[in-house]
Amino acid sequence: MKRQSEIKLFHWHEQLLEMYEQMVEWRRHMHQYPELSNQEIETSNMIAGILSGFGIDIRTRVGGMGVVGTIKGEKPGKTIALRADFDALPIQDEKEVPYKSKVDGVMHACGHDGHTATLLAVAKILNDHRDQLSGNVVLLHQHSEESLGGANEMIADGCLDGVDVVFGNHLWTPIPTGTISYTKGYTTSSGDGFQLKIQGKGGHGSSPHETVDAIIVANQIINQLQLIVSRKINPQKTAVVSVGSFHAGNAANIIADSAELKGTVRTYDKEVQMQIEDEMNSIIKGICAAHHAEYEFKYYHGVPGVYNHAEETDIFCSRIKATLPEFKLAEAPPLLVSEDFGRYLLERPGMFFFTGAGNQNINAIYPHHHPKFDFDERAMVNAGKAMLSIVHHYLVEKAESPLADHVRL
Repeated sequence: MKRQSEIKLFHWHEQLLEMYEQMVEWRRHMHQYPELSNQEIETSNMIAGILSGFGIDIRTRVGGMGVVGTIKGEKPGKTIALRADFDALPIQDEKEVPYKSKVDGVMHACGHDGHTATLLAVAKILNDHRDQLSGNVVLLHQHSEESLGGANEMIADGCLDGVDVVFGNHLWTPIPTGTISYTKGYTTSSGDGFQLKIQGKGGHGSSPHETVDAIIVANQIINQLQLIVSRKINPQKTAVVSVGSFHAGNAANIIADSAELKGTVRTYDKEVQMQIEDEMNSIIKGICAAHHAEYEFKYYHGVPGVYNHAEETDIFCSRIKATLPEFKLAEAPPLLVSEDFGRYLLERPGMFFFTGAGNQNINAIYPHHHPKFDFDERAMVNAGKAMLSIVHHYLVEKAESPLADHVRL
């Protein structure tokens, strides 16, 4: 016989499924009217309006464009935060679907519209059943994830005040709908950037001895940067150094007097991150000195890696197995993408999971940030069910059973 708390969760899941068409409607509206990072005025207003319509207390313009909703349970207890991002990307939508972006050069190519629609539906159900909650739920609707600044700005504006634990989700097309993946420890990497300007001495292509060839200097630097990972970093550690942009010269018979490089660095360990920065400084300084070139090097520290806390990850896995046995729960290797949810996990315990949203039958096969990106909208229900299960554990199950924190995997 099911316990009373299990029956409550079953009804929550059923009610979420009944909201599927509404979730699709919200998601497709946002998909047609996407807004770039720090420009999400209408999206922010839409979220605030929907939450207010549910009777949820909200705070707007949090850290800029963020919206924070608070659902207060009838009884005291912990406060759990759930996060969804809502900014879009500067990409032209090339899909041929009825909900194709109507904004030239801007589209939701990473699933943030789905994250938002999911959390709105979850908010409706939890608010309708707040009398069953022993504790509070904080809804973190975050702006500017793609520019990797929104989380920091919202934290600085107090979005985590009073929060005990925080969870986030990403709809993920590389894995099929019906699968939920997780990683203990680091699940995404830090994302740093760099820019190097080299100043040489230009001249005629027939007289290279009278010049300082900026292209030659830049090429030698690029070659040496690639040796950092293979020859300087412990092979048991993970790191990537990539030069993604190289601009120099404008004529066939002129030796370039300047060159500019831009690139990215991805790491998990802080020590490795610092070592790579130091090695880059040493390489650039040495090569430029050898060729009598001047330079300006800027290294930008981006977001930290998302580090899933062990206890919260175990609790999440236990609850998914127990309450959603129809899902495939898979432990996945860490990714070298960047995600600013890691900022929240530096402040509070919690974890970040990936909900499968790939489906070949509906052409949801393209990678994130692709102009034809789309996802299986049924994945929104799956992500929402997972969120409801974790809230149920902290704010219902634990109140009924003091042993609910005893996780068996």
